[in-house]
Amino acid sequence: MAELVELENYTGQLLDIARFRDYCPNGLQVEGRPQVAHLASGVTASLALLEAALAAGADAILVHHGYFWRNEPAPIVGAKRRRLALLLKNDVSLLAYHLPLDAHAELGNNAQFGRLLGFQVDGWFGEQNIAAQGSLVAPLPLSALAADIERKLARTPLVIGDADATIRRVAWCSGAAQDYLVEAARLGVDAFVTGEVSEHTVHFARESGVAFIAAGHHATERYGVKALGDHLGAHFGLKHTFIDIPNPV
Repeated sequence: MAELVELENYTGQLLDIARFRDYCPNGLQVEGRPQVAHLASGVTASLALLEAALAAGADAILVHHGYFWRNEPAPIVGAKRRRLALLLKNDVSLLAYHLPLDAHAELGNNAQFGRLLGFQVDGWFGEQNIAAQGSLVAPLPLSALAADIERKLARTPLVIGDADATIRRVAWCSGAAQDYLVEAARLGVDAFVTGEVSEHTVHFARESGVAFIAAGHHATERYGVKALGDHLGAHFGLKHTFIDIPNPV
């Protein structure tokens, strides 16, 4: 059991949220009951995730993609009303951490994603140092790297590049970080792995000679929030349930 205020303060300090300029508020977004015994986590605070967390008996929900994004419409109507109404009616809290969760060197999305793929972290780059660069334990053809990613994520990635090219150095950033390919190319890596792809990304990858892998926004961001939830569960003695709501993007 943990006090909600204690849970929020600890997580904010752990992720050093004060140092980030973000597109949404990091921390407690919807206040529920003051004590938390069961924490549910997931990537995005969709209605499906909220319903699954409530069915599991959660007191609070931890996500990477929460609410109140910069420039989004302010009125509480439609889907936003249904989501907030469900939380408020059931007195369940919502905590969300965006860039701070991408960047954390141990529990973050990119640290956990790199660990899953067996990448060795040599340094960080990009906006507020949320992206990682490093190397493979042993060189692999691009086709073998793509096959390993497909097996571990249970999702077929989009791959741009010569299937036989040898990949030694890699850079990666989960989610919608396709434009970091330009900076990754300047770092001299052989491949860049992210979640999404844009039309112009394909052309730059072909022209730069850097292999590009889009492995899915949701698929690449499942691991940080789960790791953070596991950590908070262990630290506070909470029950933690990770809930994966499938998303093809």
